[in-house]
Amino acid sequence: MKIYKYGDNVDTDVIIPARYLNAPDEKSLASHCMEDIDANFASTVEAGDIVIGGANFGCGSSREHAPLAIKACGVKCVIAKSFARIFYRNAINIGFPILECPEAVDGISAGDTVSVDFATGVIVNETTGEKFQGAPFPEFVNGIIDNGGLLKSLKARGVAK
Repeated sequence: MKIYKYGDNVDTDVIIPARYLNAPDEKSLASHCMEDIDANFASTVEAGDIVIGGANFGCGSSREHAPLAIKACGVKCVIAKSFARIFYRNAINIGFPILECPEAVDGISAGDTVSVDFATGVIVNETTGEKFQGAPFPEFVNGIIDNGGLLKSLKARGVAK
């Protein structure tokens, strides 16, 4: 598990550049994820890795492509000081876990090993032993994420076809 750490105001155009929005599938989006801010991200990220961001992560346009590209890379979650409102909502809509925790962002470095309990919001820096309390989602939002997104959650409840 690797930590990828970025600063404040990482916008959706950096997460997935607009020139790739017509990609035919999630895997194609993933192959270009973060390339304008971290040229090696898509070729080095592995399932279970974690992205750490500063304030206002995911600002910019309202495209679902941004959290989808990160999720399709296999990233376990994004932990940030704060999220742009539309990124936050889009992440939930596609079933991608994110946590707000400024203290964890400040206390986690690239190279650290981190564990996350999404139900409680507890983030542990296994390298230093520090524990941080992130803002957990309410149970119904965890249900959306556990079901793989809003539409899949509605289908599971029999509300949508």
